[in-house]
Amino acid sequence: MERSADHGAPRSRGVGVLLAGGEGRRFAGPTHKLLTVVGGRLLFEWGLAAIRGAGLEPWIVWGALAPDPPSTPDDVVALTNPRWREGMATRTEVAIDLAREIGLDALTFGPADQPGIPAAAWGAVDAAPATIAVATYGGKRGNPVKLGRAVWDAVPSTGDVGGRAVMELHPGQVVEVACQGNPADIDTLEDLDRWNSSTTSP
Repeated sequence: MERSADHGAPRSRGVGVLLAGGEGRRFAGPTHKLLTVVGGRLLFEWGLAAIRGAGLEPWIVWGALAPDPPSTPDDVVALTNPRWREGMATRTEVAIDLAREIGLDALTFGPADQPGIPAAAWGAVDAAPATIAVATYGGKRGNPVKLGRAVWDAVPSTGDVGGRAVMELHPGQVVEVACQGNPADIDTLEDLDRWNSSTTSP
């Protein structure tokens, strides 16, 4: 695991972790989907801006792009996941390993391909007084998801699972947080076209 930024300073705010580790195989564009422009901004930058806007410390976990990751602002903790091919769970694990090392109590996770998740959703989920908190949109669970230290051991280490698996194991600890926003992700060129032509674009 590689990382950048200073981890020694005391933290008085929560941490939002942007999971940017996938290959994006369904996206048929000329570049990785996270490096495409959505609403005038690179796709992954929307998530970082929302995390920052929520008053959280922004982290990002790179995987497929890790050999030559995009540059990020100095306030972003950039992590790399050499095991990204083993699934989404490995990206979550990278962030949890660092959180244990520096003594954090919780992390709030979200994907880097959902530009319609606003800062308000990140902030509300992170602030929820619960070990596990999940955003809902129209009554349906989505992202982001907060996981407290008490359930980190339940997070799978491989496979394309993450917060959902933990919620299934500990349903009584889950608090749903109603949020406004658009939790749709961008997986294909068609998704990208819809975002760029829609009035609901971020």
